[in-house]
Amino acid sequence: MNKFQYIQAQSVADALSRLGDDFNSAKIWAGGLDLIGEMKEYLIEPQTVVSISRLAELKGIQDTGGSIKIGAVTTLSDIAHHETVRRQYTALAQAAASVGSPQIRHVGTLGGNLCQRPRCWYYRDEQIHCLKKGGSTCYSLTGRNAYHAILGGGPCFIVHPSDCAPALIALGAKITIQGVDGARQIPLEEFFILPQANVQRENILKSRELVTEIEIPATQAKSTYIKFREREGFDWALSSVAAALEFQDSVCAKASVVLGGVAPIPWRAKKAEAFLVGKEITGDAARQAGELAVDGAFALPDNAEKVDITKAIVQAAVFSLKPGSTAVETPLVY
Repeated sequence: MNKFQYIQAQSVADALSRLGDDFNSAKIWAGGLDLIGEMKEYLIEPQTVVSISRLAELKGIQDTGGSIKIGAVTTLSDIAHHETVRRQYTALAQAAASVGSPQIRHVGTLGGNLCQRPRCWYYRDEQIHCLKKGGSTCYSLTGRNAYHAILGGGPCFIVHPSDCAPALIALGAKITIQGVDGARQIPLEEFFILPQANVQRENILKSRELVTEIEIPATQAKSTYIKFREREGFDWALSSVAAALEFQDSVCAKASVVLGGVAPIPWRAKKAEAFLVGKEITGDAARQAGELAVDGAFALPDNAEKVDITKAIVQAAVFSLKPGSTAVETPLVY
């Protein structure tokens, strides 16, 4: 790791003033988990690291009655254990609780979870100059690709590693971005971008900008998050789903189904959502939703199993949310 200047920001404005026009010259430190990994692997070599870890204005969960607001530096552990989040925004509590290990959740932040870089082994290898690092080739396309995209891929086939992002999008969350010229709030779904838009970026953050807050509107939806991973301990999702359904009597009035671990962005399963609206949630309806969730999937040579896994967990998530079910409180564990 190269030498760098470490600055403890005194405010958001102070942090922004320390950033440069070049993304790589200065980096924001929140929990630091992904940042340190990238620096140790020589993927980035910033001259300055600006810590926002002590900024009280970016911490905490506020219930306003009409929404909850979560500061970007709030830890995943605090989110997972928050009573209101667990009760009313269950998918987010489950997603936060699924991240890494207890030690990681006590340090890792919500903003960091949303902004973390891809875990593709070609990208993470300092010796490989892949497409995402300014090269000309995505080596996963013809190389080892068991963990890569089946939806939305090309020319790069990374998958977005965040657990919290699919849950937040399913719950209709908005993200606040602060820049030197002021703040803007947008739907979280619009924060992430596909490689076709910019192969070297995963979100719309500009230089001299940082994430300050996530806001989730009050909802009557039941929600859940299911994560399939190869090992139950510290691991990223091979495939995951966040589902949020609202009901009028026994009929689904509104549906959100968002996939994780299968695309370069959190992937909204629009055909499954449209199918579920106006339906009673039966086993057959849940199965059809699973089929529709992967409509258009393009499996690479090593990851065809992702298609079947995704069908299964979407089916399980949707069926667990039917009226009268108590499965949301104790979701399937993979």
